Amino acid sequence: MKKVLVLGGTRFFGKRLVQLLVEAGADVTVATRGRTEVELPASVKRMTLDRDDVHSLAAAGEEQWDVVYDNICYSSQNAMDACKVFRGKVGTYVLTSTLSVYDYAEEALQEEAFDSYTYAISRKTRDETTYQEGKRQAEAVFFQEKAFPVIAVRFPIVLAEDDYTRRLWFHMEHVQEGRPIGITNPAARVCFVHAQEAAQFLAWVPTTSITGPVNACSDGTISLAELMETIAQTVGKPAQIEQTTDASDASPFGFVASFYMDNGMAKAAGFPFWSLDEWLPALVKHLNEEYTF
Repeated sequence: MKKVLVLGGTRFFGKRLVQLLVEAGADVTVATRGRTEVELPASVKRMTLDRDDVHSLAAAGEEQWDVVYDNICYSSQNAMDACKVFRGKVGTYVLTSTLSVYDYAEEALQEEAFDSYTYAISRKTRDETTYQEGKRQAEAVFFQEKAFPVIAVRFPIVLAEDDYTRRLWFHMEHVQEGRPIGITNPAARVCFVHAQEAAQFLAWVPTTSITGPVNACSDGTISLAELMETIAQTVGKPAQIEQTTDASDASPFGFVASFYMDNGMAKAAGFPFWSLDEWLPALVKHLNEEYTF
């Protein structure tokens, strides 16, 4: 039985991952600050700690782990702390990273488009850096420190019916209410991943020979204009897209240029990604039927 630690596993794709791990027979411990109440399988152990405090995190390093999933690493300091605490204590460390480590591009971004093995490291906490730079720094620390084997899973925006960021809801609410939506470049193409698909990928990737960074996104892309048309047709009202709006009406998907990944490495290793053309319209339809905006 594999012994698995999940740092941050009480909501969204984290709780889905925990469920999959338990179903696969793993001995799972979830470590969080204890602020989110969620029903997890009865066999799951719980550990309360502060990810930003190395002395608190050290409690998790008192045990040996086959796999550690780190969903809440946002800075070089977080990564340095993990290297210190888990050195010699983990078989495979899976870092949840992001599409945001890349810069915008008009072609599908492959893993080598951002080289975390040579990226300059600057010691900073999560409060001292941006999300993009924090994730770049975290990857750089893990891969350059080489404290243990690390896989950095680069996800795009993750969607599902229980997305606590409510980014898809934002667009559906605005269309329903006839409010403008600020999108600078409607032609920009983007990619997404479903929360269940993300959880399945995380559960799968330590069982492979993959090391280093790996992209994980659904098959296919969609332009922001196409997404808004899908929402408009589902809601039954036109979408009012404007290039410039008040900040409160600016789209959280308002990328200024195309931003999507190539998932070929993971596909070649055998992971069956979902089709964006199938699940995204179905999710929009589900939200429209089940929720009042």
